[in-house]
Amino acid sequence: MSEIRKLPASAGAEWLVSGFTLLRKAPLALGLLGVIWAVAALLVMSLAMVSPALSTLAQLLMALAGPLFFGGLVWAVREVDQGRVAQPSHLLQGLHEGRALNLLASLLPQLVAGLFLGVLLLVLIGSRGLQHLSEVMVQLNAISQSGAQPDPAQIEELMASLPAMRILLWLALVVVTFLAMALALFTLPPQVMFEHRNGLQAMRLSLRACLHNVLAMLVFFLLAFVAVFAIYFGVMLVALIAQLIGGTMLALFVAQLLLMGVVMPVFAGAIYTAWKQMFGQQGPQTPPPMPGPNNVFAA
Repeated sequence: MSEIRKLPASAGAEWLVSGFTLLRKAPLALGLLGVIWAVAALLVMSLAMVSPALSTLAQLLMALAGPLFFGGLVWAVREVDQGRVAQPSHLLQGLHEGRALNLLASLLPQLVAGLFLGVLLLVLIGSRGLQHLSEVMVQLNAISQSGAQPDPAQIEELMASLPAMRILLWLALVVVTFLAMALALFTLPPQVMFEHRNGLQAMRLSLRACLHNVLAMLVFFLLAFVAVFAIYFGVMLVALIAQLIGGTMLALFVAQLLLMGVVMPVFAGAIYTAWKQMFGQQGPQTPPPMPGPNNVFAA
């Protein structure tokens, strides 16, 4: 089992800086992978617009493609880091050598978390409470869309009718659940891609490594939030120009491509660097001999 290193809090900033540095080394090659991902997402989601019956299928396809594409993007980032050229074909590298099931294992905690939080909400508020919450939300939405000045007394009356403490408790558990899920999935892609670990083991090690370096993780998430906001601001400026040229649809299309072309390679580079530092990986990994077929549920 890999040794988990204890890193200083400043390591979180190093990961994000490394993500930008790797993108700067090959902006067109890595950016193209993000753009391809964005185009694939737009094409798949257009199925839902053509036929509402295909909406569920489109969402399922994108859910399955996400972990595979990100694993391929992490692979391409390592190619750039080691002086080689990132290729569009690297985006499908997660389909090779039995990695697909282990990358798709990242969907399991998301499914479990969704079911857990849904059942918890029902237990805390109840079916009648959920119905009342839905009615209050509809009324608040109608007030906001009416254009009239909201009556503070009416808003206060609506909010007072809700079980506020139980809703706040549920929201707090949502935050804790998603933080735990983010830590468990943080270094899963490079572990699967380069160490050939099965998905559940990679999640367990990722959670341990992130908790062992919780200060670095906190710094990374805070700086990543600021960086994404700055990138989004820049993308919106470009989108405004595109809107003047070709209208709203062109602006949305350009914004989606630019966001995916910058944000995804940067995050892939940051996670790749975090994996190298936390697990002490310095070069290409030789997959360990395996007694049988790669199994996501192997010990």
